[in-house]
Amino acid sequence: MVRIQFAIDLHYELNFPGADFVFNIHAAPTASQRIVSESLFVSQAVPTTIQADPLTHARYLRLTAPAGPLHVSYQALVDIDQHIGNPDLIQETPVAQLPLSVLGYIYPSRYCQSDRLGALSMSEFGHLTKGYRRVEAIRNWVNKHVAFRSNTSSSTTSALDTVTDRVGVCRDFAHLMTAICRALSIPARFTTGIDYGADPALGPTDFHAYVEVFLDGRWYLFDPSGTAIPMGFVRLGTGRDAADVSYATIFGSVTSPPPLISVTAITEPGRPWELPRHRPEAISTDATVAPL
Repeated sequence: MVRIQFAIDLHYELNFPGADFVFNIHAAPTASQRIVSESLFVSQAVPTTIQADPLTHARYLRLTAPAGPLHVSYQALVDIDQHIGNPDLIQETPVAQLPLSVLGYIYPSRYCQSDRLGALSMSEFGHLTKGYRRVEAIRNWVNKHVAFRSNTSSSTTSALDTVTDRVGVCRDFAHLMTAICRALSIPARFTTGIDYGADPALGPTDFHAYVEVFLDGRWYLFDPSGTAIPMGFVRLGTGRDAADVSYATIFGSVTSPPPLISVTAITEPGRPWELPRHRPEAISTDATVAPL
């Protein structure tokens, strides 16, 4: 188990007449991720609503603010109890046995055009034995063939763009791995979170995108960018791709600096919390989903 403390600060300057916001910055309360404490601050005295997705457990903060400065701050202390599995024993689930809640994650989506990557996926991975190790090979291939470089992609960059340009940020790595998995009929979903343990050389702490792949009734974590430590991921949202889980969707004219994020792993003698570290085992933080 790991205990992570993090804080998110967002600053906006809203132009007249103001804007509507949908934020996805709250830690998702799941069976494996327990929120010990949390607090929210909104600088403007406006009504706020927090709504939870019953399937993904993602929470969305909604508000409407008039013109002027807006500061939104969220802090949380979270305990994460990971399931650790043997990669050599984890199998792929046949499509005919996928639960309905999982089935949608084998289809193409806006940024993950899996229907356009079938030939590449089969030539590189079609001959490999099905299971966790094949998905691990996909992660390693994406990490090897795409260079991590800040400010090299945009909000319109898709998996097809990344497989052509071979450069991007964590969002692009996650889209490409997700698309390749789906091209092989392996359910994969795009996940956003806070990442403890990212290399400081990559810049200030930021939101992180990674991949969850459905194998043997569980969603297992994969980080194709290789920039952080999966044991230290705090899940915020899951979806088909980045269009579903942006940390801020804004309807209106605003300007803003980059988000300010801090994250710390908590350990104490005699307590069960571990310092996040890279592990060779398979890691899952989502409870078992029964097959059909």
